[in-house]
Amino acid sequence: MYITDNVMNQNFLATSPNQKWATDMTELRYGHNFEYTLKLSAVIDLYGTYVLSFNVSETETTSAAIKTFERAYQNTCNPEDVLVHSDRGAAYTSGAFKNYLGHHNARRSMSRPGTPYDNAIMEKFWNDFKVEWWDKQHSYSLKEAIEAIKAGIDYFNLIRRSETINVHTPEKLRNMAIYGGKSA
Repeated sequence: MYITDNVMNQNFLATSPNQKWATDMTELRYGHNFEYTLKLSAVIDLYGTYVLSFNVSETETTSAAIKTFERAYQNTCNPEDVLVHSDRGAAYTSGAFKNYLGHHNARRSMSRPGTPYDNAIMEKFWNDFKVEWWDKQHSYSLKEAIEAIKAGIDYFNLIRRSETINVHTPEKLRNMAIYGGKSA
């Protein structure tokens, strides 16, 4: 089991893309009577709260966490020296996950035990995702649930504007930083 300090220390401000990432998993229910569950894992760039990647799995596993980060690194051309913050869930404290992030020279930060505020940025995202998107969906099959999740991530990245980022979408803010104010 790998544990590290809370380096992020609730300082969620990032002044450029790929400076600070946060990650977590949440449970979503689907089916005719919401009898099924899935785990949704995401990596969010704290610069504008842009969802870099997500993964859907049956349970919270290290392989699901690593798969989510593989996609994040592919989507960002393998940035190095990113500060990655997570809670102390089993997926994030495993040796395999530690080694995977170490291979990418990521710096680590973990919430303190029993302190959800330490990962408040992810908790807020999950709350917004569920209240503004998921609770309005009704997916009867896993395929429909995955399609609804993809559409929800697109909504939060591409459509939903936020006053905290000058009424831009996360994608627009990210593109302005990466491309120097020009469109992608």
